[in-house]
Amino acid sequence: MRIAVDAMGGDYAPLEIIKGVIDAVERVEGLEILLVGRAEQLNGPDGKNIISPRISIVHAEEIIGNNEDPGLAIRSKRNASMVVALELVRQGRADAMLSCGSTGALMAGGLLFLGKISGIKRPALLTIISALGGEQFVILDIGANMDARLEQMLQYALMGAIYARRMLGIESPRIALLNVGVEENKGNQQVKSAYGLFKRKLHGFVGNLEAKEIFAAKADVVVCDGFAGNVMLKVMEGISREIFLFLGEQIAGNAQTRAVAPQLAPLLQSVRAELDEAEYGGALLIGLNGICIKCHGASRQRAISQAIIRQVYPLIQRDINREIELALTGGWFNEEADDEKG
Repeated sequence: MRIAVDAMGGDYAPLEIIKGVIDAVERVEGLEILLVGRAEQLNGPDGKNIISPRISIVHAEEIIGNNEDPGLAIRSKRNASMVVALELVRQGRADAMLSCGSTGALMAGGLLFLGKISGIKRPALLTIISALGGEQFVILDIGANMDARLEQMLQYALMGAIYARRMLGIESPRIALLNVGVEENKGNQQVKSAYGLFKRKLHGFVGNLEAKEIFAAKADVVVCDGFAGNVMLKVMEGISREIFLFLGEQIAGNAQTRAVAPQLAPLLQSVRAELDEAEYGGALLIGLNGICIKCHGASRQRAISQAIIRQVYPLIQRDINREIELALTGGWFNEEADDEKG
């Protein structure tokens, strides 16, 4: 099992990428990594701990920055680390790729080099979130497409449901639309139209879900456009971080709370672990004709390692892309409903 990793993308590249890759290889037998980037850096001080025969360096001189035009950068920088990693997947030299680099560039590159699953209109970014009771659910799109047509949102639901079934073991996933209210007539025109379409065509559709109920385990698949999904995800990350910083300050600044801190620590650590975005490490660009994982730009060692172990590794083992393709032609949607293009 071979994974191409863009070593130059992200805020802490390449050192944290390297550390995450080393950790993943040490924990998973049979895993090989093609570490793509500037060989002089990867062989230098940052890469001094690369001693595993299962980690190979593939030289790529250029880097795609977050401030560059995604489409132009992908086409003009053919020796960029992200492009070379995608090319390794297209050539069959790698089973999957992972990057912390520009989301827009990864989307453009994925479409250019890997293409889409037959029948899929647009890929979406899918991530796993844990409810506070331990249940897991998926949400998509979290940033691949800021606007989405109705047919695309319907396909997000299909892909999310297949992912939930194959990766999370949820036999009959409950699908919900992210909205400002639970009533059918709430939301903007796009979401109201999507509600009617989902109601007619989807097995397992349970209606609208408000953001305040996102951790209440009321749905297994939450569907939204990339704008709403990305805003919600970043709000969740920010609130989680600020709450624990605040708690730490309050405990440290009060003698009574410091006294009980050792008893509270296991509980607080457990809650923090469930809310930690590094638990799964990355988001799958689902709908591409290949496995492509986008990690947060600020990802460190643990997030990289977890993305490889908990996302990429099992995705390679389970051919969900083939199942998505079959579902599009195999009657997954309610047949009596008219086709909607949106």
